[in-house]
Amino acid sequence: MSARIESLELQAEMLKALAHPVRLRLLAELVQEEECVCHLALLIERPQPYISQQLAALREAGLVVDRRDAQRVYYRVANQEVAELLRAADCLVGLPQDPSTPRQSNAGWLEGARG
Repeated sequence: MSARIESLELQAEMLKALAHPVRLRLLAELVQEEECVCHLALLIERPQPYISQQLAALREAGLVVDRRDAQRVYYRVANQEVAELLRAADCLVGLPQDPSTPRQSNAGWLEGARG
């Protein structure tokens, strides 16, 4: 298999991980700052095991990394290109871009992930 085809397959796997509104919401939160699973569960109003499952999918796709501190697990985006990817998604759905506005305030289309 050529390197280009392998690259395209990796891209497809990453995009599949993004094709979920709760995962996009998690990324929007994690672009702002590192968060523990328990706090993310409160923010997104979903059970902690569900949030952990979604974070595992994002971790497997290389979009987030975790660290343990005693019994808590904290997550953050793997790199700042994730924020750029989310901004590009905002542009593609027609949301206005304001560089002085934090990323999460541009995530109005992600609010549906709460329910």
